[in-house]
Amino acid sequence: MKRLTGIFLIIFLFTFPIFSQDTIHHLKVPAKILAGDTLPFVDIDSASVFSPPLVMSRKERIRYDRLVYNVKIVYPFAKMAGAKLREYRDAMEKIPTEKARKEFIKKAEKELERTFGDKIRDLTFNQGKILIKLVYRETGSSSFDIVKDLRGGFSAFVWQTLASLFGYDLKTKYDPEGDDRPIEVIVKAIDNGDI
Repeated sequence: MKRLTGIFLIIFLFTFPIFSQDTIHHLKVPAKILAGDTLPFVDIDSASVFSPPLVMSRKERIRYDRLVYNVKIVYPFAKMAGAKLREYRDAMEKIPTEKARKEFIKKAEKELERTFGDKIRDLTFNQGKILIKLVYRETGSSSFDIVKDLRGGFSAFVWQTLASLFGYDLKTKYDPEGDDRPIEVIVKAIDNGDI
């Protein structure tokens, strides 16, 4: 016990600098007076604590771990989709003619295909479904509505029909308080750096 105390004392002495009168720096922070005592008042951001559900069968735990894995794979794509969509919408507002907008969209599609095409095609079926939901979460619009805004109603109809042949629904919405609650918990944990 004495040996451990000595080790901790040595670590403490070497990790914390000893301040002389010349090296003391003053930091002004807001303060509150409580019961005659002046205490520093520092506003700290709130934090969520991530913990997987405790009571799970082996099968549920495997399913949950798979969901965490899939969300971690597709969430960066959804965040990038949201950022790119905002970027493209801002750029399109500055383009005066419809013809120039169509050319801009074609260039943007080629850029996205070159950058993400192979990675998106490598996603599994479940990852694709999660991606559609997370794109809604990041943009506030369904994938169908995004295609409709950028390419028109007919293109959106064609893509929805094609997606439905493979079991997807581009009109899927994101419900963070309902069916998609587990995904929302995982996304918040990723944002907080907990997983």
